[in-house]
Amino acid sequence: MRIPKAIRALIESFEKLPGIGPKTAQRLTYYLLHVPQTELEDFAESLSSLKKDTLVCSVCKNVAEGNPCPICTDRNRDESMVMVVEQPLNILAIERTGKYRGVYHVLHGSINPLDNIGPDELYIDDLLKRMKGSDGKGVKEVIIATNPTMEGEATAMYLAKKLKIGNGKLKITRLGMGMPTGADLDYADEATITQAIEGRRVI
Repeated sequence: MRIPKAIRALIESFEKLPGIGPKTAQRLTYYLLHVPQTELEDFAESLSSLKKDTLVCSVCKNVAEGNPCPICTDRNRDESMVMVVEQPLNILAIERTGKYRGVYHVLHGSINPLDNIGPDELYIDDLLKRMKGSDGKGVKEVIIATNPTMEGEATAMYLAKKLKIGNGKLKITRLGMGMPTGADLDYADEATITQAIEGRRVI
């Protein structure tokens, strides 16, 4: 059976998304065929404005509407504490706990040689420059909150090694035992993340 070009194109677009297989892509596409045109247009507008109406914060690399982002401009945040996370989504999970009042640095990924992602593909150099620049003078602790996966652990070890160079007094910690090995921050509940923050260890 020959699938109409418009349907086939949308199915292929959905298949490019993480976690979406061929069958799910087909279901989503055929579901959208029954959605009113106005809702489809709103959906298309949201997709179109996703990158046009957002930018990467020049300080912490979080995705926001303004630069610097609201967290970096918040005078009530503790700038002496910087938490390093893999993705902007991780910040949402941590902020839900209400237990962390420091600032962040987003790497936008983790070191993964199998996918050809090395340190140069992440915002690691920006973190190192931040620590050595005027912004980093008052930083007393860097909390490495990469996910407890093989890639996250490798990234944490690399960061710890790099951060210790020329920053002898800087305290470098890792999230504690609240996060089980192989877990993802996005799926952890608030109590687990809170325990991980409070039980962080020096590395």
